[in-house]
Amino acid sequence: MTLHGTYDKDNIFAKMLRGEMPCVKVFEDDVALAFMDIFPQAEGHTLVIPKDVKARNFLELKPKKIGPYMERVQTVAQAVEKALKPEGLRIIQFNGAPAGQTVYHLHFHILPVREGDTGRAHASGTPTDTEELQALADKIAAYL
Repeated sequence: MTLHGTYDKDNIFAKMLRGEMPCVKVFEDDVALAFMDIFPQAEGHTLVIPKDVKARNFLELKPKKIGPYMERVQTVAQAVEKALKPEGLRIIQFNGAPAGQTVYHLHFHILPVREGDTGRAHASGTPTDTEELQALADKIAAYL
């Protein structure tokens, strides 16, 4: 998909927001939903998506929504850091298919990075066990 286009109300993240698709929640309020990536690039890979928006990417997010949403991204990133104690964090956001975007609802990836870790490829591999993801989500949520 190109950088610009029409928002698809049936994308997987929109379905999660409506409760039509399950996810392993870490955090949720009126601004954002954070959940575990089912195809994690690293242990603790967490996604944060804004609620009540039709933004396919960061360029389409209304300016008044940026501050509150980014506060949630930071809060979740801080909880991931406290819970998992990685040596580093990647906070990544893709805009358009050529940049690596695979789901067209704005989202940030929070990836814990350990020294010497090469990580796994974005949106690849086999899904991680839900119980394993829930244990990580509970660990992170304890710091929110």
